[in-house]
Amino acid sequence: MRKLIFALFYAFIVTQRVVELGIAKRNEQWILAKGAKEYGKGHYKYMVSLHVAFLTCFLLEVILLERTLSPFWPVILTLFIVTQSLRLWAIQSLGRYWNTKVLILPDASIVKAGPYKFLRHPNYTIVVLEFLLIPLMFHAFYTAVLFTILNAWMLSVRIPLEERALADMTANYASYMGERNRFSPTFQKESE
Repeated sequence: MRKLIFALFYAFIVTQRVVELGIAKRNEQWILAKGAKEYGKGHYKYMVSLHVAFLTCFLLEVILLERTLSPFWPVILTLFIVTQSLRLWAIQSLGRYWNTKVLILPDASIVKAGPYKFLRHPNYTIVVLEFLLIPLMFHAFYTAVLFTILNAWMLSVRIPLEERALADMTANYASYMGERNRFSPTFQKESE
């Protein structure tokens, strides 16, 4: 039963990532045709490699070390489902602007809807949570620790780069997002 649950869980995650890459590619073609500029091209391959390595290490740790389903799996699965709902909300809120690359359309208005009303980087917050929840579901502690550290390093490069690009290329990113936390919700009235 554990093997079936793991196979279904893993297949869901991989399928989701492939679908997201398809959405990102379609959005990339659209936004580049509109005149967007790409930032951070050099680190993108490392970010992709990090995510592929995460999924690979998770798979290998569970199979080779015969990891078992956590006794807390209902709670972890519930939290995972919540993160996926937040991911869909973030993707839907950004619409055609959502991408896995940093593609900025000059003078575009920033998105102030959905989770972006409360957080600067809801999608990165979700990834941080996933890098913990996914491996913890099956006691893959090595994967959880290693990739939480590696992801923190990657985000320490990616987020400042993305924020500088948005501040330079969009009309009001600095003032609007300066009022919001990067990873924890900020609840306040919207400034006029």
